[in-house]
Amino acid sequence: MRQEIIQKMKETADYIFRHPELSLKEYQSSRALAAFLADEGFKISWGLAGFETAFVAEWRSSQNGDRTSDTLGTAGKPVIGFLAEYDALPGLGQECVPEQKQNGEPGHGCGHNLLGTACAGAACELKERMQAENLQGTIRVYGCPAEEIVVGKIRMNEQGIFDDLSVAVTWHPFDRNRVSYDIWQAQDIKNYKFYGISAHASKHPEMGRSALDAAELMNVGVNYLREHVTDDVRMHYTYTNTDGPANIVPAYASTNYFIRSNKWERTEDASERVDNCARGAALMTGTRVEIERVTCNKEMKVNRTLAEVFYEEMEKIPAPAYTEEEIEFVRKISEAAGFDNKGEYFSGLESLEDEPVPLSIGTDVSDVSHTVPTIMLSAAAMCKGTPLHHWAATAQAGMSIGQKGMDYAAECMAAGAYRLVRNPEIIERAWKEMAP
Repeated sequence: MRQEIIQKMKETADYIFRHPELSLKEYQSSRALAAFLADEGFKISWGLAGFETAFVAEWRSSQNGDRTSDTLGTAGKPVIGFLAEYDALPGLGQECVPEQKQNGEPGHGCGHNLLGTACAGAACELKERMQAENLQGTIRVYGCPAEEIVVGKIRMNEQGIFDDLSVAVTWHPFDRNRVSYDIWQAQDIKNYKFYGISAHASKHPEMGRSALDAAELMNVGVNYLREHVTDDVRMHYTYTNTDGPANIVPAYASTNYFIRSNKWERTEDASERVDNCARGAALMTGTRVEIERVTCNKEMKVNRTLAEVFYEEMEKIPAPAYTEEEIEFVRKISEAAGFDNKGEYFSGLESLEDEPVPLSIGTDVSDVSHTVPTIMLSAAAMCKGTPLHHWAATAQAGMSIGQKGMDYAAECMAAGAYRLVRNPEIIERAWKEMAP
């Protein structure tokens, strides 16, 4: 990869890290990434699916191999789409490191400052290879907002943004190097809002109808429901609001639920049963419940054809090496955070699994995988044992360890995508695998 591109990646990732922005507010982050791509000859279009912070950067070759990216929508084949993210998380700002506490400020505890930047770098590297060899095709980088609240790619996919892609490519920072041959969970995210009648809790309790009682009874019902769902189903909740002091019967209470499993059909079934717990609780307490679906997504649809091809390319690329200072840094991080990595902080490329691996986390990339063949890679942007959404992940995403993982991921994505452009029959096989 050209040294100038590597330097631009570092500067862009640093900038996004130092200007963390929450979902749907990624104004500086999205523009920094788009500026990087515009400087490298990509045509930028904003406002995808109605999101202010969503964009597509496109470059396409002409019949004579010259750059012709002035007009969007008439792209040549294949169309390779890189899915970039850049939103941060609440409460994981830089100032919380290295203490084991949150500080209320947003921060990149999921490494999205690295994620989107590596996608841009991979696109630039692929463009240079295609230009050098006069290869036909189109490269797009989709700036995707609001992954952390599972919204961005869901709406973009619903509105057909990815429909004409040949393949979608992305990665995620993790604590190891591998093809992410994983089934990310199907999720249904809902708010339950209970409405009751307030009254004096001591003098006239009979006149009150407690919304808080309803919320608590719902949660009791869901806790009993856990015995009667499959082992992969997860149902977790938090209270999001109650009104008034204890001597007033609460007239309003609300909860937020994540309902997940490895198949959308099981998630949907469990979600309906959770709804019934809410309805039953409202009936028992004489209250009213409103059920609001915040968002939902299917499970990841893995593609064995793409997994094998990208794994073969990753085998050719050396994993990052680390300095003594970096090893000392992660040793201290591991000790402070209590990571059980036994001093083995990094390793090389892990083998491709024979069967898909169920994960207990979700992503909005999953819906894209049901529209177009999709491949996701993982690269070590943090030491072993580092969980996502943790202050230690923030610490490593903002320094050289995270950037080495970013550079490695960009090179691996570019190599795999280049092979697809050179061998379109691979894309045909990947599409055949998409059939039910």
